[in-house]
Amino acid sequence: MPGCFIGVVGPSGAGKDSLIDAARAHFGPDGPIRFVRRCITRPAEAGGEDHLAVDDETFARLQAQGAFALDWAAHGLRYGIPADIGETLSEGRAVLANLSRGVIDTVRQRFERRRIIVVTADPSILAERLAGRGRESAAEISERLARAPYEMPDGPDVTIVRNNGALIEAERDFRAALYAAL
Repeated sequence: MPGCFIGVVGPSGAGKDSLIDAARAHFGPDGPIRFVRRCITRPAEAGGEDHLAVDDETFARLQAQGAFALDWAAHGLRYGIPADIGETLSEGRAVLANLSRGVIDTVRQRFERRRIIVVTADPSILAERLAGRGRESAAEISERLARAPYEMPDGPDVTIVRNNGALIEAERDFRAALYAAL
């Protein structure tokens, strides 16, 4: 049976990267889940997740060559999920990727076995976390917060993880959602 595609979505500041990093440490590099390294048109030294940093021209070339299973644009950046995830899924391993909510319909069309994990937090907590990471201006933070109430996906393939309290609690809920997907 093919592995499950696990898409993690939610507003900026909800703690997606922290939960993904904790799950990566829990499951290990050779475990049942492949944690995808995204290709992003953001400099490597910009902070945040470990990603393959490329410029717009390189991204467009990779896209034209079919290097991405999924790709999208958000917040002035372009993101790509490598096409070789198909091999991982066919081997029966799950694939986990941090996604934009805008590609959920595409995920639902392309992957029969899938789980969407929505990581969310209260608006005041999102604002505090975004300001604390120091990557965006006040205007950019306001733009991200305005987008946060966007209607979250729902359906039988969706699990919601609320990250309002201690990170360890959200980590427990996130791991439980991952085990349920396996």
